[in-house]
Amino acid sequence: MSTQRESIHGQWSNRWVFVLAATGSAVGLGNIWKFPYITGENGGGAFVLVYLMCIAAIGIPIMMAEVLLGRRGRQSPINTMHELAVEEGRSIRWSLLGWSGVVAGFLILSYYSVIAGWALAYVYDASSGAFRGLPAEEVKNLFSAMVANPGALIFWHSLFMLMTMLVVARGVRRGLEAAVRFLMPALFVLLLVMVGYAINTGAFSQGLAFLFTPDFSKITPEGVLIAMGHAFFTLSLGMGAIMIYGSYMPKQASIAKTSIIVAMADTVVALLAGMAIFPIVFANGLEPGAGPGLIFQTLPIAFGQMPGGSFFGTVFFVLLVFAAWSSAISLIEPAVAWLVENRGWSRNKASLLCGLATWLMGLGTVFSFNLWSSYTLWGKTFFDLLDFLTSNIMLPLGGLFIAIFAAWVMKPSSTADELALAQEGIAYKAWWFLVRFITPLAVTIVFLNAIGLL
Repeated sequence: MSTQRESIHGQWSNRWVFVLAATGSAVGLGNIWKFPYITGENGGGAFVLVYLMCIAAIGIPIMMAEVLLGRRGRQSPINTMHELAVEEGRSIRWSLLGWSGVVAGFLILSYYSVIAGWALAYVYDASSGAFRGLPAEEVKNLFSAMVANPGALIFWHSLFMLMTMLVVARGVRRGLEAAVRFLMPALFVLLLVMVGYAINTGAFSQGLAFLFTPDFSKITPEGVLIAMGHAFFTLSLGMGAIMIYGSYMPKQASIAKTSIIVAMADTVVALLAGMAIFPIVFANGLEPGAGPGLIFQTLPIAFGQMPGGSFFGTVFFVLLVFAAWSSAISLIEPAVAWLVENRGWSRNKASLLCGLATWLMGLGTVFSFNLWSSYTLWGKTFFDLLDFLTSNIMLPLGGLFIAIFAAWVMKPSSTADELALAQEGIAYKAWWFLVRFITPLAVTIVFLNAIGLL
């Protein structure tokens, strides 16, 4: 029986550590780098409202499904899907869903580490006063010079990967748990420091109005789809991270309650990031819809002009590094766990191999910004291709098949047992209906839109 399975990797000390770990996995560059700029591009408050609705209708049901699969299997995503398929009398080909998650996490981390390396470089630049007094054009030139220098990018990429693998090698309790116990409280404190500064910019009310006052005339079908996709991706669903973290979750912890808490914490971080960033943007006459360059090419202009800009710029980019670090350790954990389970390797050996392979793959992203920038496939650079493949194909399909397996393949008695909900109760029926019908339909729409069929 599933209740007798135990993870050979250990488990979290308690439910709250799982909440911290899963929140750390969910909170990443997407919350602090991507959410503010896509909110700016899509009109502010109305977009935020649609995003919150998508979190409730798509994100939470799939998160519950992925956690319950992980806890029931108590192994790496690949072995978990194999065991659960056998348990339910279904084809062992369902283990391909686990493989998809592990591979997606590996590919994402390979370029995620390079982007996180930018944040590390900007911690150094901000703390040394490199932004002080620089006009907009020179700030953009600073960024362009950095990405055009493969040696610099390799250095920061290598440093970030080393930070990540040192944590993963130490195991569940001494590595992952110890890291999230420090990183997540620190992240929230740093965010609150930035919000505190934003309150004193003179444009805080303008930032709040932009973020929370809905103008439904600005809602577009494309904006709805972007909100739906971001709600799905921001929770780290479909990449094996939440499934492996669920396998370390204590049996007595409530999957429903913890999933809701994680989704809320992830959303709060995104909103706090918006509350910190938009007042700074408005106070300095910058454009909220500046796109992906909002963090790396626009905010440094503000940090270079404001009183205490070097300090607050440093705090902001340290915050960005912490968010990326807490996500990175969850992205590589499924692959490390599989090697320990199936090859009998130590965590040190598995972490070293996974880290080296990820680092090598990351070189493709490094060179796509400089030496290989003129080489494209289907009009995309190496980085663009990896980003498109993972974000727009692998993750939506992973989330879709997680929903299908949990609601169409597993017996209701199995899912109700793992969720610790009465099968005839309202809570279980609501989850079952959402994950069986609404969520797959919504994810399918996102996927078809992403590949250009809608």
